[in-house]
Amino acid sequence: MKVITRLAKDKLAMISLAIIAVTILLGLGAPIMAPHDPQEVNMSLRYAGLSWDYLLGNDHLGRCILSRLLYGIRPSVLWVAVALFISVLIGAVLGFLAGYYKGKTDALIMRICDVMLSFPGYVMTLAIVGILGTGLANILIAFVCMKWAWFARVIRASVSQYSELDYVKFAKVAGIGPMTIIYRHLMPAALSDIAVISSSAMCSMILQMSGFSFLGLGIQAPHSEWGMMLNEARSVMFSKPQLMLAPGCAIMIIVAAFNFLSDALQIALDPKLNASTTRIRVKEVKI
Repeated sequence: MKVITRLAKDKLAMISLAIIAVTILLGLGAPIMAPHDPQEVNMSLRYAGLSWDYLLGNDHLGRCILSRLLYGIRPSVLWVAVALFISVLIGAVLGFLAGYYKGKTDALIMRICDVMLSFPGYVMTLAIVGILGTGLANILIAFVCMKWAWFARVIRASVSQYSELDYVKFAKVAGIGPMTIIYRHLMPAALSDIAVISSSAMCSMILQMSGFSFLGLGIQAPHSEWGMMLNEARSVMFSKPQLMLAPGCAIMIIVAAFNFLSDALQIALDPKLNASTTRIRVKEVKI
């Protein structure tokens, strides 16, 4: 409750949370909210301007930009969130096992993570996509393959810290099973760290998804995706800049919202950081 109260006092965090919630709802309700079929071609409306029927105009094939923007939420945000959830789930399971049991279990899991993290993330993701082929499913598989190790390492460090606390040691001495200790004591303690790193990782994954689609490695035509919409409008970016404005602004707004929410969560979940931030602001005002 204290965390929710601190978070509610941050107006920027509330605005960011509202933007994320509205974006998710629009993505889920795209078939209802979209005014037109996003794949409907109408060459008579090629590069048509803004109108009441087409609020954001039409693209090079006369398709409704607003409809394509709404449907683009699904691969750009919703499916990325699914890949993030799977990555966090795998990383959390291995991170909790490594942080709690330590010893050989910790060494084995961390060595595997070291191997996975020894390669540059973007390069390896691109290599996996190159091997598996283009498409949404292959990009999501690449995300999971490259992200779980990072989550496992971060969560393991958090769990190792909490597993040394007195109440966890007392639970072990009392004969409580390992799974019960992890579920009742370690998981709630590490949940705040997981929330912060997940919200920050969401930003990079959205940008990577849009980047791959912009390069032609992601969603394929005629399906809509924000990065692909930018690529399609690249040839007329100077004569028809509004075609790039809509997907570009959508990417910037949703990424900024997740960034601001991540910062707010970190401050709300760490009272010491909140206090230090307040002292810094007071000093700046005095100066």
